[in-house]
Amino acid sequence: MTVRTTTRRKTGAGQSGPRATAGAAAKASSTAKSAPKRQGAGAPRNARKPARLTDAEVAEIFRRFHAANPEPKGELEHVNVYTLLVAVVLSAQATDAGVNKATRALFAKADTPAKMVALGEDAVREHIKTIGLYRNKARNVILLSEKLVAEHGGEVPCDRAALERLPGVGRKTANVVLNIAFGEPTIAVDTHLFRVSNRTGLAPGKSPLDVELVLLARVPEPYLQHAHHWLILHGRYVCLARAPKCRDCLIRDLCRFDGKTA
Repeated sequence: MTVRTTTRRKTGAGQSGPRATAGAAAKASSTAKSAPKRQGAGAPRNARKPARLTDAEVAEIFRRFHAANPEPKGELEHVNVYTLLVAVVLSAQATDAGVNKATRALFAKADTPAKMVALGEDAVREHIKTIGLYRNKARNVILLSEKLVAEHGGEVPCDRAALERLPGVGRKTANVVLNIAFGEPTIAVDTHLFRVSNRTGLAPGKSPLDVELVLLARVPEPYLQHAHHWLILHGRYVCLARAPKCRDCLIRDLCRFDGKTA
């Protein structure tokens, strides 16, 4: 039976919170992945850049998201922290539904790093061949599993730097694991969240890291834990790239998007 990891851990000594590390994260902007080229997909070509929302409007947006869905969940299926990590690595340039379909049988056979290494790259590749970039991803799954066994006793570390040193793990993946598995109030910026943040005027930015830092600074503290889930789900099901469902939007009256649909 698939369960979701909900263990929460407070930021320990020697680890700074997301707001305190914003300056350090900014230094990493040169190494961050480039942002999607079309910030406002679906908008008219002559659409103006949305005006930035006020702090009061930002607070109201998250108040509404919370009222509609108090405990949003990620849609990647996993049975522990390790399988969450693997699922997020596999989700790059793939849908959550596609990843879930491929990993159900895989995780039934290998739900720990040691079992995954024993399974082998060829078997992993066979399980995930329906996912984009599956050859490279299978290699990374084995490499990161070997590294977890060799350097972390088979456990997934709750430290950002250690996570980002694992093969196939970047800042977004680390943010997802830190948030869902360890209760850190991080912001994982994917294509949907990037689009929503720029299109609405919530957190304009030229790169995912820019958007992440603006959100960390602007989202009210009580909503930080679930902020990225609300925004990702909103972009995935309502604020679509080509045909946003503005009529069904909770924040239509606050959104600055010029290309709102009727």
